[in-house]
Parts: sequence; C-alpha cells; structure tokens
Amino acid sequence: MKLFQPKICTVFRGYGAKQLGSDLVAGLIVAIIALPLSIALAIASGVAPEKGLYTAIVAGFVIALLGGSRVNISGPTAAFATIVAGIVAQFGTEGLVIATIMAGLMLVVMGLCQFGSLIKYIPHTITTGFTSGIAITIVIGQIKDFMGLTFAEGTHAVETMEKLSAVAASIATINWQAILVGLIGLAILIVWPKINKKIPGSLIAVVVGVIVVKVFDMQVNTIGDLYTISSSAPQFAVPAIDFNAIRQLLPSAFTIAILAAIESLLSCVVSDGMISDRHNSNTELIAQGVGNICSGLFGGIPATGAIARTAANVKNGGRTPVSGMVHAVVLLLILVVLMPYAAWIPMPIIAAILFMVAYNMSEWRAFVRICKTAPKSDIWVLVLTFVLTVVFDLVVAIEVGLLAAVILFMKRMADVTHIRPWTKGDELCADDNGRLKAIPPKTQVYEIEGSMFFATTDKLNAIPVKEGTKVIILRMRSVAALDVSALGALESVCALCRKKGITVLFSHVNKQPLSVMVKAGFFEAQGEENFRDNIDDALAYAKRLCTPKSTQE
Repeated sequence: MKLFQPKICTVFRGYGAKQLGSDLVAGLIVAIIALPLSIALAIASGVAPEKGLYTAIVAGFVIALLGGSRVNISGPTAAFATIVAGIVAQFGTEGLVIATIMAGLMLVVMGLCQFGSLIKYIPHTITTGFTSGIAITIVIGQIKDFMGLTFAEGTHAVETMEKLSAVAASIATINWQAILVGLIGLAILIVWPKINKKIPGSLIAVVVGVIVVKVFDMQVNTIGDLYTISSSAPQFAVPAIDFNAIRQLLPSAFTIAILAAIESLLSCVVSDGMISDRHNSNTELIAQGVGNICSGLFGGIPATGAIARTAANVKNGGRTPVSGMVHAVVLLLILVVLMPYAAWIPMPIIAAILFMVAYNMSEWRAFVRICKTAPKSDIWVLVLTFVLTVVFDLVVAIEVGLLAAVILFMKRMADVTHIRPWTKGDELCADDNGRLKAIPPKTQVYEIEGSMFFATTDKLNAIPVKEGTKVIILRMRSVAALDVSALGALESVCALCRKKGITVLFSHVNKQPLSVMVKAGFFEAQGEENFRDNIDDALAYAKRLCTPKSTQE
C-alpha cells in the first residue's frame, strides 16, 4: 500500500452517471445533516456559529479530495468541543488557529512516518474514558442554554466544574419557556428517526423550534441574540507567529492531533465494513493534516472524520469522495444564501441537539461493560481518564491515562513473568516433547516464563545458587522479548556464577532475545558453546561438564 494515494485517484474506473447521481444525493443529504450540527458544535466550542460551517466546508472538501477513504465525511465533531473552548478562553481565536495548524502539521508528520497503524496501541479504556467524559462536559456546558439561565455578571465559567458551579448558583433564573422549547426539540430528535430516516431530526427540530418561538412570541434566547452571524465565504488569513503561544499550545495541539487521528481512522474502519473496502490509513492522516491546516488558515476549527455523517453518506448511496466534496459545496451555498436565517434558531434547540450528540457519543454501554468484565487495572484507567476529562481537561486526562495504562501494563507483564526451578517429578522437568528428563548431578535448571525487561530484573537477580552447583541452565523457550536492563541483570548473574566456578547454559533462546545478546557482545562473552538449541542438548552438555574428565575417558 502506497504512503500517499488519495482514493479519488482510483475510484473513477467505471464511474458513470448513476453513481454520480447517488453521490450528489448523498452529498446533499449529508450537508443537510451537517448544517445544524456544525453550527451547534461551533457554539459548544466557544466560537462564532459560521466557523463550524467554515470547518465543514474547507476541511470537508480538502480531506475528501486527498483522503485515503472513499466515503469518509470530515468536519467539526463533539470530541474537540471542550479542548477548543479552553483554547479560545485562554488564547483567543488567534491561538485556536495556531493550535489547529500545529495539529494539522503533526497529522501530516504522523502520516509520512506511517503511524497509521500505531493508533491501535492507544488502549480502548482510554478512548472510552475520555469519550464518555467529553459527553458529560458537553451536557454540562449546555444546561445554561437549555434551561435559559442567566449567569451573574462577571461569572467566569470556562472549565466544566466552573460551569456546573455557575449553573447551581443561577438556578433561580430558570426560564420555563426555554425548557419547553428545549423539550420539544429533544422529543423531536428522539421520535423523528422512527418516523422518517431520510430527513434529519436535527433539521426538523430547528424548523419547529423557530416556528414555535416566532408564533408564540416566546422570550427565549436565539443565536442572533448572542452572536453576530456572518454569511461571507471563508477568508484566507495567516496568523501572526508567536513562539511563546506555540510553546504553550503544544500539548493542546498534540491532543487535537491524536483525537483527529483516532476518530478519523475509526470512522474509516467503520465505513470500510459498510462498503467492503479498505482505506489507506497513512494517506488519511496526511489528508486530515492538510485539511486541518487549511481549516485554520480559513478561520475554521479542528476537524476529523465524523462517524455519524460518514454512515449517513454510505446509507444514502455515497461511494466515492465526490459525495464528500459535494457536501462541502452545498454547505458553502447554504452559508452564503441562508446563514442570516440561522439567527432565528433558539438556543434551547441547539442545546437539545448537543444533548443528543453527547448521548450518541457517550459509549455508556461500553463503559458499563468494561466495568463489569475488565480487570481492575483497566477499570482504574477507564475511571481515571473519565474523571480527569470532566474535572480537569482532555490534555491532562490523556496524558495521565496513558501513563497509568503503561505503568499498569508493565506491572501486569512483570506479574506474569516467573522463574521456576526444576525439581524431581515436577511437570516443568520435561523436554520439548513433554518427556520427563533427569537432571544431572550438581546442575540446576530454571524455567523462565514471560518477557524479561527492566521491571523483572529483581527476579533474575534473585535466582538462588545452591552449594556444590557446577552448572545452571536457564531455559528461555517462553521468553519472547529481552531488553537491555534484563540483559544487565543476566550479566550480573553470569559474573557471580563465574566467580563461583559455575557455568551458565542458555537453552532455546528465541530470536529477539538472541539478537539483543549478540548485539551487546553478551553472546560472544559467554561463548557460543554455552547456548544450546534445546533442553535435551543443554542437559547432555551439562552432564559432560559435571562428569570428571577421568570418568569421561
């Protein structure tokens, strides 16, 4: 598979009017779905509503054009809402542009370095934990608009816990008309998909919400009350270079890049199963990177593959990148022609849409399943990542979650590494065919099971040496990996044995440990004759070493 080969270069063989028509229809439907979502996600991210459309237009078009998937639809997603809002609050929109471009550059580098397959090494517990945490932060962030609350002047409510505290402090300002409009929108979003799957429920909720507020002259905040909406097309602008801001934004940009990589590749995997195709993960990462760079340069926010929109694309006949490009063009036309009317959309309807987005992304079933069935260490990582996402932020959650997962994994690997002595009648005292073998006199045999790395060096150093021993055999057929720390411990064991006149033999050393030993000079120092192919050979050689020369003669 080539490093960079956009799917658009390979899909037009046999492409005809029928498929073009399907792609046009799918692109139109996806654009209708993306319209309210893009506006809602921009508001949740703390930026102007049109910036969500800028993202879907610019990034959506570029990623479809250059991407490694036939049908992936990209744009703003809920995963970025919390981290983007934090960046905007601290560094402003200029800082967000810098962070988005930095994340794009990181994604390009990931793709060029062929990191597409490495994303799978991020534990499922971490992705589930921060995804569920993001869902909770979105819900908390929308309580104010859903209930029509009025925060006291000077209230600082950027972090999730600050928002929750502000909601509690202002609960007396509840607007029952806002709650009514929000409940109507929520009911439509829940019920409508059971009535009609072609027209998105979010669009119906927006239309009904506007009509209800206008007809009954309800005192409910609309987008136009809180934001100045622009209907101009995205404008190219290069941000001012601020190296201090770049340094401070680096962790956030890295988190955005990791999230974009995870979501886009997950979306590709899901769509591959739906259309029986195979995406090019490295091409997709490069495309996501270029798309995010362009989004930042044209005033947008971070973008990634959107699973729900991608699924809608496939279900409505989209089979080539053309549908993704059409979706972007349709959104551009809507932006220029209809965007002023977005000012009429009630904020409780936006909150209701985001409530449904949060529910759909929450992965609560996976969360509960992990808590019921997973080992305790996995549950700890899941809960820790979830809590940190809600209480602090996504950057802290991913950093600490990954660190905890790595430490717990190493502990688990160390716990399953054992060094057991062979004793008479022991089931371990057998050759590769399961036949019990006699241990020569003055010989000790130790079976090593598991990986030998820095966390297991204490077990190697604790190998007991009995008085009168002349040969120690280390059987390593179950050792798949060896690192330099464990090799150092082996060197210490061999040096101690050498002082006592004991020969150390190595039986059945696998490829990776042997290559480490050879490269470090350990193999040569110990002597090739002390590395035996199997336990039979090692025992026979030990018997010769322990037998007096006069007897051998």
